[in-house]
Amino acid sequence: MGYSEAQQQEMLRIVSATLKSALRGKEWVSDKPDVEGLDTKSGCFVTLKKAGRLRGCIGCFVSDQPLYKTLGVYARASLLDDPRFAGNRLTLEDLSAIEIDISVLSPLKPCSDPENIRLGIDGIYVISSMGSGCFLPQVATETGWNVEEFWGNCCSHKAGLTYNAWRDSGVELYTFEAEVIAGDYQK
Repeated sequence: MGYSEAQQQEMLRIVSATLKSALRGKEWVSDKPDVEGLDTKSGCFVTLKKAGRLRGCIGCFVSDQPLYKTLGVYARASLLDDPRFAGNRLTLEDLSAIEIDISVLSPLKPCSDPENIRLGIDGIYVISSMGSGCFLPQVATETGWNVEEFWGNCCSHKAGLTYNAWRDSGVELYTFEAEVIAGDYQK
């Protein structure tokens, strides 16, 4: 990873244009951007905040689409489909106050030693037959959680499991890294 300033600005432009189109009830599909390097097939999450508070976050770990298209799909989903905000969606009037975080993900790696993850660097993904959930790396930094709290809250709040399920042998644990591109909505 390691995106240039031009690539980061183009990613923010794509997300901003998608949000504006979605709120106007239109489908917006990005043509291949002039900026090189955004056609790799990477997973990503698009996080939307207003006044520092989460207002949407949806993404994927793997994509069969180029990154510039995946960004549009998940920007739209974060805005319109995040079930946590079903009764309180962002509006056109909110656009100028929206903060955008784009997390471009590395491939998932099985985690054999969950006690030794790197808080603020490693994101986590928990999978069991009962549910799954993930936290982006920045969640550990934002919350101040230690390793146990990071895994435990992912299990209990995101995957619908018990707090200590991450210690069970039947639960699969993965880590990943993310390059975070942060910015405000671009008119």
